[in-house]
Amino acid sequence: MMRIRGVLFDKDGTLIDFDKTWQPIAEQLALEIAQGDAGEAARLMRAAGFDEASGRFAAGSIFAAGNNLDLTDAWNPGLAPHKRADKAREYDAYFSAFSAGASVPLTDLPYVLGLLRAKDMRLGIATNDVTASAEEFAKSAGLAAVFDFITGYDGVPVPKPAGDMVVAFCASVNLEAAEVAVVGDNTHDLEMAVAGGAGHKVGVLTGNGSRSDLEPLADVVLDHIDQLPDHLEELNATATPDQTVTSERGQVARP
Repeated sequence: MMRIRGVLFDKDGTLIDFDKTWQPIAEQLALEIAQGDAGEAARLMRAAGFDEASGRFAAGSIFAAGNNLDLTDAWNPGLAPHKRADKAREYDAYFSAFSAGASVPLTDLPYVLGLLRAKDMRLGIATNDVTASAEEFAKSAGLAAVFDFITGYDGVPVPKPAGDMVVAFCASVNLEAAEVAVVGDNTHDLEMAVAGGAGHKVGVLTGNGSRSDLEPLADVVLDHIDQLPDHLEELNATATPDQTVTSERGQVARP
């Protein structure tokens, strides 16, 4: 195995508390769409994957792992393509307006990510949220300079679970996919890692995915990203000695 030199993080459920951040925003939007009808708002929440028995969005559900085009299809089925795209943009703008200020970090992110940067790791965010929302989160959390790369579902040709975000990250930071660890709380994140050829797939138990969901796809499942710096240090200690690798792009990954 090659040394891990870059880490591509999912955002919701991995860096920030998914339920505390997104459930109030989703409930507010559903109630607005339902024009105050609580029963209709509850129906919309169920359509987006909210499990009333547990009081949480289900793992792999639209709101937990999908994007705003998926949400548009669930809440506004049968729209013509241009109207579908317009409605998704409305949801993009709505969530972007609230998410940065509402985001609840799962840990001391500047400290944990700083440990990785101190090891010369290149860091990125790959989320099925809209790119602008992810960028605003990074700014509001004081992390804009920490991340080398940020993309949402609208920043790549095909979003998760396709591998496009991994490919885009590698191109941006001049790394081979085998040098990248993907970290996420949902199967969509790990399926993206597999599709993109990521060298290491890390599941975390801070979001919607359970250990039984993640283990079939992950190389390791951690309780929390707090454990990631030590894990990667141990992993890299056993890696193949550094070699110069010429990529298909004709670039050179530095040892």
